[in-house]
Amino acid sequence: MGTEIQTFSSIKDLTEFLANQITQYKALFEDYSQWLGTVLRDAEAKHKNEEWFQKSQALQKNLKLQPKKPQEKEGTKKGGKHAKGQGDESCWVQSGSIALSFTEQGQTEILFEAIEKLKNKIQEFEKFRGTVQQLARLGLGSTVNYIVYIEEDVPKKIVLKQKANANGDEAFKFMTELSVPAYYQSSAAP
Repeated sequence: MGTEIQTFSSIKDLTEFLANQITQYKALFEDYSQWLGTVLRDAEAKHKNEEWFQKSQALQKNLKLQPKKPQEKEGTKKGGKHAKGQGDESCWVQSGSIALSFTEQGQTEILFEAIEKLKNKIQEFEKFRGTVQQLARLGLGSTVNYIVYIEEDVPKKIVLKQKANANGDEAFKFMTELSVPAYYQSSAAP
């Protein structure tokens, strides 16, 4: 979706939004992980002895074990770069600005990239949710609107904007400012 700004009228609305997004990304992560497993199982008979296939299987095992973030990134980057270096020679064809592949290796590479990006988004949402929970402890309640800046589908910043007075003072001032001058004009005319 890119870049957007959303306004939430309460912490509850904001936390529900974050929970829904996290749930969606986790479901997508699981779907892609299962798809990757299927692709690797299907490719095992043909590509069992190829280096890219063995590295892909090792990376998939790391995904299932859910290691800590730094270890996963290092393993994925090493395997991904090496596999891509081979992929540039053997499985990817450049057509304008698009890289095309007709092999299982290309399919596994894009699945690994998508899974890694989804995992990073989930982690960023979790961190943001932790920040929002800290805001809830401040007791801002319903006196504040939460204007959230979302970049690349991940919330990055929050602006806290004081709501108009709950007593209706703002609405009364607005009405009196508009109606009073009109009243004086019509009474001065006769």
